[in-house]
Amino acid sequence: MMNSIFKKIGIVLTAAAILTSCEAVQNANNTQKGAVIGTAAGAVLGGIIGNNVKKKNSALGAVIGGVVGGVAGGVIGKQMDKQAQKIESEIPGAEVTRVGEGIDVVFDENSGVYFATNKYNLNEKSKANLNKLAGIFKEYPDTNIIVEGHTDSTGDDKYNMTLSKNRADAVTNYLVSQGISKSRLTTYAHGETLPKYDNSTAEGRAKNRRVELGIVANEKMKKDAQEQVKQ
Repeated sequence: MMNSIFKKIGIVLTAAAILTSCEAVQNANNTQKGAVIGTAAGAVLGGIIGNNVKKKNSALGAVIGGVVGGVAGGVIGKQMDKQAQKIESEIPGAEVTRVGEGIDVVFDENSGVYFATNKYNLNEKSKANLNKLAGIFKEYPDTNIIVEGHTDSTGDDKYNMTLSKNRADAVTNYLVSQGISKSRLTTYAHGETLPKYDNSTAEGRAKNRRVELGIVANEKMKKDAQEQVKQ
């Protein structure tokens, strides 16, 4: 079952954002959810994300910050629902979260796309899952994809930053090799700077060694949604 919009996403939400958006979302259908997040909490959450990552680019920050809002945002949200369900169905190991008008996808060492310790080459299972992901991206061409690499806190900071870049680049380059336009892809490396889990535990470190994707509407999808609302 697709993860809740308001599952833990590694940040502390303000009480105002929670009360404003969660009550409205609780009884909303999927289309309404996009509109609610866009209008009631999008700007607030976008600001929180921006502060949380200290103005660094982030897949989740891009998803939350890039809202259209209103009824058009609800139309986009409905399309994102379908894509998220497809990803979760075809790649069971992926952690798929619908957030506002976009999708956050996390692959860690126990799921989907992963790397051997200190390595950044893709193994066969990872390639197989990326093949499925590329197929889904082709079905939904009006989206842009943010790919970012992360590590745990073990080892040298500079080394971890380089390793996370190489891993993110490996994913991006493979998607391009499978026919995804390079113009749709943006790649970032964060090293150990944006942990989502506790680095003091083995389980937390394994989850922090991850590749994270943000899927957002491109300008065509936004324009089409706004035109649909006018009709």
